[in-house]
Amino acid sequence: MSAAAVVGGLATVAGAGAAQPAVTTTAATSGGTKVAYYDQWSIYQNAYYLKNVDQQGIADKLDYLIYDFENIDPVNLTCFETTKATDPDPGGENDPNAGDGAGDQFADYQKTFDAGISVDGTSDTWNQPIAGNFHQLQELKKKHPNLKVLLSIGGWTYSKYFSDVAASDAARKKFVGSCIDMFIKGNIPAAGGYGGPGTAAGIFDGFDIDWEYPASSGGHLGNHTSPNDTANFTALLAEFRAELDGLGGRHYYLTAAVPGGQDKVAKIQTDRIGQYLDFADAMTYDMHGAWDATGPTNFQDPLYPSPNDPSTAIPPGSEKYNIDSIVRAYTAGDAAYGIPGGFPASKLNLGVPFYYRGWTGVPAGNNHGLYQSASGPSAGKALSGNVPGVAMYKELTGIVDNPADTFYDPTTRSAWFYDGTNFYAGESTQSLRDRADYVHCNGLGGVMMFSLYDLDPNATLFNTLVNDVNGSTAGCSGPPPPTTTTTTTTTTTTTTKPPTQGCSAPAWNPTTAYNGGAVVSYNGHTWTAKWWTQGDTPGNNSQNVWTDNGPCTATTTTNPPTQGCSAPAWNPTTAYNGGAVVSYNGHTWTAKWWTQGDTPGNNSQNVWTDNGPCGG
Repeated sequence: MSAAAVVGGLATVAGAGAAQPAVTTTAATSGGTKVAYYDQWSIYQNAYYLKNVDQQGIADKLDYLIYDFENIDPVNLTCFETTKATDPDPGGENDPNAGDGAGDQFADYQKTFDAGISVDGTSDTWNQPIAGNFHQLQELKKKHPNLKVLLSIGGWTYSKYFSDVAASDAARKKFVGSCIDMFIKGNIPAAGGYGGPGTAAGIFDGFDIDWEYPASSGGHLGNHTSPNDTANFTALLAEFRAELDGLGGRHYYLTAAVPGGQDKVAKIQTDRIGQYLDFADAMTYDMHGAWDATGPTNFQDPLYPSPNDPSTAIPPGSEKYNIDSIVRAYTAGDAAYGIPGGFPASKLNLGVPFYYRGWTGVPAGNNHGLYQSASGPSAGKALSGNVPGVAMYKELTGIVDNPADTFYDPTTRSAWFYDGTNFYAGESTQSLRDRADYVHCNGLGGVMMFSLYDLDPNATLFNTLVNDVNGSTAGCSGPPPPTTTTTTTTTTTTTTKPPTQGCSAPAWNPTTAYNGGAVVSYNGHTWTAKWWTQGDTPGNNSQNVWTDNGPCTATTTTNPPTQGCSAPAWNPTTAYNGGAVVSYNGHTWTAKWWTQGDTPGNNSQNVWTDNGPCGG
């Protein structure tokens, strides 16, 4: 994630049927953790205060609020407080020393808040111990005692010296000790009439380590790196865990923002760091953006890969950026990149961006600007810091809130917004639902939202995602296959195409949520759902989610027939559509939805239906 925040929003998916209603009545059985970042700089041009977090109902819906970012002293290699601006973007991106000695002590605990913008509705006074965001966090925690507040160290601009503070046991102990002394024990330096020993005690419930990135040249220009960073990152987390536990009396939290690309994931010990962390937030976004100034346009955070993706593969393997590959790299490993896996899925949160990345001068092509060239980044917007290529929802009125400009790709499960010239990649109602389902279906811990700074006044993205995360899953399905094929075998009873059915099949209902493989009748035909759907009219939706099985007949068979072992043997490398029938381990099995690599009878999502022993 970046120290220069950018912004997100939400719109109903055009051409994808009715928007899915928020689910609020059924508690999720997994994946319910909700984490969001509050940016230190929110109080400036965007005027987004911690009072907003309270009054918009956000605080009661979160488990963890992460305050970002604090820096590392380049001289003493300790945590520290100061007031010094970084070099402004975009020039700072080309300055290897942009973050050296930078910080915002004023925002942290010197700025006074009047009654109109303070959490508790009272004005700060000259003689209180601390002011600023830190005091507002005190007020927020008093009103919301269940909310845990963590302090984030690092980020895009402030990661330069992580390699140095992690390089030896002595350096790690010095650094960790200084951070605990300052931000847990509260011994912030007196300055501007505020601060001093113990004045910040009790605000933070632990630390979030945002090192971007260990042993990788993919971070900010000028970051210090070493091949030893891989092991030293683990050792640094171990030192934080040991010293926090050594405080006694209560549990202090330790989390980390971890990379969202296999090339960077390969540089950390996925099989070892989980033992020290309460959870990790995967930065599963910023995979594409206007740093590719002339395109091709692409999704910021594709959930699944697409054969149409024109981007370059990530060396040294052949994969392209997408969320599913990254999550599987953490949990199951990825041999092509030398990633061992082993990170507990239940401790991994899916990162969701609350901002858009954009291009301008984009021709329509054959798919509303997707995968097209561009003349350059979209114009910078004031509230987003005038950084080209990023924007908030409320800065894009007329595009992201216009259904005619809103599009959705069922293969990547991602949204984009296009007005004929400008192309923005970000979240929509449908893409948020898909990500919440993915979290539940893959046993992940929950979601991390970056960041609250980027919300519109109604907190639309936040509330939509929280409702989805708190609700029951709409259906556990993999990505739709890139092409639709029909496969038959030589046996008289085997076909992967769903059987034609009579009109006794249940009538299609626009309010019912259907999983892949569901069969309905509509307009004198029977139809089979290719993947999860709700509100998409059979025969009249742009995504072609329903397969037309033909006119209703007198024959009605909704269950796959039991078959002999002449059904094709299951192959872990084959992609199967919903309805495909295979033989495995002496039984025949039917796929409920798209699947690849899920062993029949031995996968957490139960994608395969057991039809019984062969020949039964």
